[in-house]
Parts: sequence; C-alpha cells; structure tokens
Amino acid sequence: MVFSVVVVMSLVIGGYAVGKERELGLVSEETVAVASRNVQTELPPLKLYAQGAVLMDAKSGRVLYSKNGEEQLPMASTTKIMTLIVTLERANLDDIVTVSSYAASMPNVQLHIREGEQYRLRDLLYSLMLESHNDSAVAIAEHVGGSVEEFAVLMNQKAQEIGCKDTWFITPNGLDATAEYSNAVGEKELKKHSTTAKDLARIMAYCVLESPNKEQFLEITRTSSYSFMDVEGKRSFGCTNHNAFLSMMEGALSGKTGFTNKAGYCYVGALKRDERVYTVALLACGWPNHKTYKWSDTRQLMEYGLEYYALHDLEETEIPLEVYEPIVVLDAQSGKIGGEVSVSVGLVEENEQCVEQVLLNPNEKITITFEKIDELKAPVKKGQEVGKIHYMIGEEKWKTMKVVTMTEIARIDLRWCLKILVKYWLI
Repeated sequence: MVFSVVVVMSLVIGGYAVGKERELGLVSEETVAVASRNVQTELPPLKLYAQGAVLMDAKSGRVLYSKNGEEQLPMASTTKIMTLIVTLERANLDDIVTVSSYAASMPNVQLHIREGEQYRLRDLLYSLMLESHNDSAVAIAEHVGGSVEEFAVLMNQKAQEIGCKDTWFITPNGLDATAEYSNAVGEKELKKHSTTAKDLARIMAYCVLESPNKEQFLEITRTSSYSFMDVEGKRSFGCTNHNAFLSMMEGALSGKTGFTNKAGYCYVGALKRDERVYTVALLACGWPNHKTYKWSDTRQLMEYGLEYYALHDLEETEIPLEVYEPIVVLDAQSGKIGGEVSVSVGLVEENEQCVEQVLLNPNEKITITFEKIDELKAPVKKGQEVGKIHYMIGEEKWKTMKVVTMTEIARIDLRWCLKILVKYWLI
C-alpha cells in the first residue's frame, strides 16, 4: 500500500482569549492534516451476538468499535473486576475475614462458606475471580467496606475516578439489583446495578494497565487453579479458572465472565500483542443455550483490532512552522525609540498524563489545530500562555500543548525613556 502525505491548511481570523490578552488583536487558527491515505480501505462489518459491545484501545481509552456501546445494561459477574481492584488497592491480603450470615446466604455460584468461619482475604479473592463465588464477594465487601452498601460507595467512587460516566454498582458480586438513592438536590432516584460496554472496557483497561496493583490483578486473574483452607484448617477448597479466553488467543491478558437471567452472558477481557493493548466488553451476549457466543464475539473483535489497527505516536505529526513564529510585542522596551520587539515561543505539555500513542485504522488520520495570539502588549512574562495546539482524530481531541513565551519583555516606562534620551544626548 502506498502512503501519501496531504497537507491541508485553512486560515481563520478571529479573537482568542488568553488571560489578560483577551482584548488583543487577531488570532490565527490553522489545521494541518497528515498521514492520510489516498485510497480508502473497506473495513468489514462485524456480526456480533452481544446487544452491547466495545473494542477499546486500552492505552488511550479510544473506542475502536462500538455496538450500542453507551447503552446501560446489567453486567452480572463482570462486576467482580471492580470488586477485586478496589480490594487490592485498599486492603491487606493477609487480613482475616470473618463470614457473616448475610454472606453465607448468597445464591449460587457459592464457595459454601459458613457463618462464623474465617478465611484469609487473599484466598477469597481467588475464589471470587476463578470460580466467581457470590458468597466470597459479599464476605470481601463487608470486610473491606464495613458493609455491602459502603463497599458499593467505594466501587462507584473508583468508577467515577477512572472516567466511567454511566455505571452504577449496588452489589459486589453482580447479582441483579435496584436501589433508591437521594440525588444532589435531595430527590429520590431509583438506580439499577448496570454499566455500559464502553465503561466496562474502560474499567478493565484501568485494571491491567493503570492501577498501582495491576500486577496483583493479573496474577490472580491469570492463575489456572488455586487451593486453600479456612484459617482453622478444617475445610479445604479448590478453584479452577473458567476464563477460556486465556488459552484462546496469543497475548490474552485477563478476563471475567458473567451471567444472570436478566443480564444474559457477559464478558470483559484484555489482550496485548506487541505494544498494542485491547479490551473487549460484551453485555447481553446471548442466553442459554448460547454460552459460547461470548467467545466468538470476543475473538471477532480482538482479531478486528489486530488486523486493522496500528499504533501511532501523536507527535509523529509535523507541527506547522507558524506555531513557532515570534509574536510582536507592543509598548515594549527596545534598544531605540520606535524599535520593534518580538518574543519567541515554545511548547509545553498541558497535562503530564496526556495520551502519547493511539491506534488508527488505515482510513483515520491525525490532525493538528492551533490557536495563537498575533500581538501582545508589554509587559510579557516568561512562560505566559499565548495559544494552544491540539492533536485531533476526527472531532476528538487527544492531546493539547500550550504555546508559551520563552523570555520576559519589559514595558516602556519613565526610567527607560530617560535612559534612551540620555543615550541620544550623549551621541
């Protein structure tokens, strides 16, 4: 395939406000489009069973494919990836957990723990993730949060913290639930235990790439089998990992299945190939007897990502030279009366956590837009913001850098005027 570089520029004159310079002159806005191809590649349509599905670039959080990806649906036991990561980040895995009557009363799938028994928290986490035991989930939640309700608060806080906008946790095990809450204005609101495929893929991306406890998360979810006993050594248990995806594709990292009568079969998984990391989330992916639909959908989405998406550095896009042109400074001190003064500019990161790489298909391109003040009035401070550049993919903004002044420029004052007059008088 032949690549071509197309540069498209459009100049727009308008006002751009930065700090105290809002009232100043004209601003130029330019867009440079690069890395486009002169021949469009036809991407194949996907035929998925899931009602809600997302393929995500885990590193950037960019959605590469979506089918009803923002529709809120029940998530069943895929919930447990959030239960696990909250526990790993907040608790000591050597803690001893005492089983309550409520935890012991949970429906299948169960470890069949009994009220009053004690277990190491670490052991219950393997029970939670390998066998998806609902009673273990409640015992963990009560130990870490004090109660299921308080643990759900921690789950929802984490979801908001990592950017999930349409997710609400009520249970730590994913059993279908609704509950009444008071909103910000004190009104009663009925909420369901639910998420979206987009949010669920985002949670998995956080668990495998961003959490300070990501290595522990991967160790637990990738373990094939695990055995343990209660603290007193009276009962022994064995757990087997039921995540078939781990042996289905090269580079499979992690995953979690789920099922309730309301949610249907659900799945969330992650895969790494070279430097690319993908997450897939599936909601309502069939009901009995269609247990294997989630595996075919997962494979289809992962193969689509591997086949059609390549990793690109945002900064491989050339920044227009106009961005670096000095800016004229009015009322500035210079070596002579009426001398023109300009200030040089440079670029600094607006956010140290910004995205540096993204996955693109052959039809996508990175563009740069920029805004920059044409004139300044003295005094000018070093590091003063005078514009911004944005790295764009379509209408989405992926990285912003600030255009800033590199030096200080003083304003004309009486002392400078007297100095210049003396200079001319001596000459």
